[in-house]
Amino acid sequence: MTSQNGNPYFLPASSAQGLANYPHARTVLPSSSTKTIYISGTSSRRGDGTYAGVSTSSSGSLILDIREQTAAVLDNIGRIINGATDGKGGLQNVVDATIFLTDMKKDYAGMNEVWNRVFPAKEGAPARTTVQVAALPGEKLCVEIKCTAILNEDS
Repeated sequence: MTSQNGNPYFLPASSAQGLANYPHARTVLPSSSTKTIYISGTSSRRGDGTYAGVSTSSSGSLILDIREQTAAVLDNIGRIINGATDGKGGLQNVVDATIFLTDMKKDYAGMNEVWNRVFPAKEGAPARTTVQVAALPGEKLCVEIKCTAILNEDS
C-alpha cells in the first residue's frame, strides 16, 4: 500500500513486532518531484516562549505531562512540515522519527498513547526509534522529536 510517506515494511508475524504503531521500515523511491524535509529536534515550546504540558506544584516543582507535551510536539512538527511545503504536507508525510525521552520508564507508555492516536494504523506510521537521554535543552521538556518527511509534489 503506497501512501504519501512511502511503503511500509513489516517483518512476518512470527518476528518481534513494534510496541506501538510503526512499521519496521519505510521505503521511498525518490523522483524529481520528491522533496525531502529534515525536521530538527522539536519540543512543546510555543511561540510566546511558554511550554505545553508544564505546570508548577504547590511546592514550586515542575510537573511535566508527557501526553500534552507529545501532542504539542507532533502539532509543532505538523506545522513545520505544512509551512515548509507551502501547505501541501503534514504529519502523514513523516517517514522516520527519533523520539528523545528524559524518563523512558515513566513516559514511554504515555508518549505511545498519543503517538497511536496521531498514527492509528501501523501501515501509515513512520519508522521510529525512541531513546532515553540524560537531559533535553530545558528543564521544562520531557520529550523532543526529530524526523524526516517526504513529499511527492505530483500527488
